Amino acid sequence: MKIAALLAGACVAAALVPTAVRAQSADIPKAKVSAGYHAPRAADGHAELEGIWSNATTTRLERPANFGDRLALTPDELASTEKATQERNARQNKVTDKATFENWKTEALKPDNSDECRSGSRGTACGYNAGWTDPGDLVMRVGGQPRTSFITFPANGRIPPRLPTAPRVQAAETGEGGPAQTRTGQNDNPEGRSLAERCILMGGMSGPVMTPGLYNNTYRIMQTKDTVAIWVEMIHDVRLVHVGAKHRNDGVKEYMGDSIGWWEGDTLVVETTGFQPGQNLRGGDENLKVTERFTRVGDKRLHYAFKVEDPTVWGQPWGGEYEFSPVSGIYEYACHEGNYGLEGILAGARAEDRQASATAPPQASR
Repeated sequence: MKIAALLAGACVAAALVPTAVRAQSADIPKAKVSAGYHAPRAADGHAELEGIWSNATTTRLERPANFGDRLALTPDELASTEKATQERNARQNKVTDKATFENWKTEALKPDNSDECRSGSRGTACGYNAGWTDPGDLVMRVGGQPRTSFITFPANGRIPPRLPTAPRVQAAETGEGGPAQTRTGQNDNPEGRSLAERCILMGGMSGPVMTPGLYNNTYRIMQTKDTVAIWVEMIHDVRLVHVGAKHRNDGVKEYMGDSIGWWEGDTLVVETTGFQPGQNLRGGDENLKVTERFTRVGDKRLHYAFKVEDPTVWGQPWGGEYEFSPVSGIYEYACHEGNYGLEGILAGARAEDRQASATAPPQASR
């Protein structure tokens, strides 16, 4: 379906009831607009967010524990981190040496512990090697400051621990990055496999919260007076933000949630609730609410701030910020539903079922 048609349909379907002006939460980071910068205007007079943007970076959502409460890298840490990335890229882009090329069948049977395995996987073929990935090469800057994590609150830059009374976590459908997470024992039917594996959704990247992964870290934003569409390169998910609307009350739970928005000056504020339980965003439950703020802060920077709340899961909200940068295009993601691996996964599970049945002790007769 064309994006234009989605936008038009959303304008008709959404109940366009003006949302009351709300004060910005004190803990959500405020965008700092570059001195003298004025955002371009859309046809309705609001700031124009349209464009193709990327959040590819070596910086992750959660902060490594060794940085403690430190928000930014030192100049030496920044230089060392990005130098290591450049050196890794140079190694990975080298022509394969002659011995490996000529003896690839033998080499392929060896444990693969090389730096070429960019996904972190190990073993034959290492899951995804560098030829298939594009996770970003630079540390994320916010206002020019190199960050240790996206999360800025709590101060340690990490998702708070779950409450002892929190509902039991469902097995993860999708992760922040890397190949789809699969779930033990979910091999009876194709529907039991993960959302990403079935080409439905890559939750961490589609958001909210939108976070980068191994590849396809590109988003296209299109806006009208009543609707903003966020088109995700990964699996080509499209999230529609209904501007000036109220949340739906028909009980339907959507993938990527039910997003409504309003303008606060040049900032688009988006509030999302009503998540489809199967998405399982960071272990949130039915009371999950995500607030996002989109602000043009420079000619080539789009500030993105977020806050995540679920009082039945975490004892405090958490969130942070980063900045998108522009890219030249968004590409096809030819996701093959199930792919050829699905047949093997289900066939292997049926073979295990037969083996278990053959070795099971006979049932005692009554």
